[in-house]
Amino acid sequence: MHGFARYADIRLILSGGAVSAILLMALLAPWIAPHEPNDQDLLSILMPPVFAGGSAEHLLGTDSLGRDILSRLIHGARTAMTVAIFASCGAMLLGSVLACIAGYFGGRIDWAISRLVEIWLSFPPVVLSMLLIVGLGIGTDKVILAIILVDWTRFCRVLRTEVQVTRRQDYVAYARLAGFSHGRIILREVLPGVLPMIVTLFSLQMGISVVVEAILSFVSMGVPADVPAWGQMIADARIDIYSAPWGLALPILMIFVTVLSFNALGDSLNRVLDPRSSARRPV
Repeated sequence: MHGFARYADIRLILSGGAVSAILLMALLAPWIAPHEPNDQDLLSILMPPVFAGGSAEHLLGTDSLGRDILSRLIHGARTAMTVAIFASCGAMLLGSVLACIAGYFGGRIDWAISRLVEIWLSFPPVVLSMLLIVGLGIGTDKVILAIILVDWTRFCRVLRTEVQVTRRQDYVAYARLAGFSHGRIILREVLPGVLPMIVTLFSLQMGISVVVEAILSFVSMGVPADVPAWGQMIADARIDIYSAPWGLALPILMIFVTVLSFNALGDSLNRVLDPRSSARRPV
């Protein structure tokens, strides 16, 4: 058991450090990026990274318009994290509220919310996001809203079961006998019991939001063209994949590392915060 605890701690520290570094890079993007992300230098197009014989002025090379790839990756992190944070918060709030209502009250309310979730889940998430973007229009705020309207079901479906389990606990029954209102019981007794799962789902949703934003940007249905985004960088680099593969590989690598970090953090938080997860591990 001590070995598992040590492994969980190390994994939590590594994933937490990686996520913190990405968030810090996004926060400080205007100050740490060596160039403006949209500045073009047509005399320095498709320059290789410095480790492949390129110039130190452009450490990770340039794209087909002479834009600095490192600067666009840094500002792309800012775009991805903005979408991920706000979209995940919105999906968490909407899904958690409906899950608490459905799981706590049960009956017809639970039936109605459960059927709504099932109907919503019958649509492929990415396709539904694209349809919403077509109706809402292109923009960072529209991408955030589309992700919220699609992914709230993930929180609602999982947390509803957790709320039902917590509702049957003795301390919740004692709170009812003491005459507490339903709202107070949900906020003071039920919500703390499902908080570890909310934190875990939020971390996982951050990674999912990064992928969805990249997909929408790749098909030119995400953020505006003048806003740097990893998916947009991948789409632009496809034409030069054979002559300048680094333009395609670097944003893909950033998406991979970001999603992997958030997934590892979510799994680590689940093992640390949820006693039942640790109890199932062999000694």
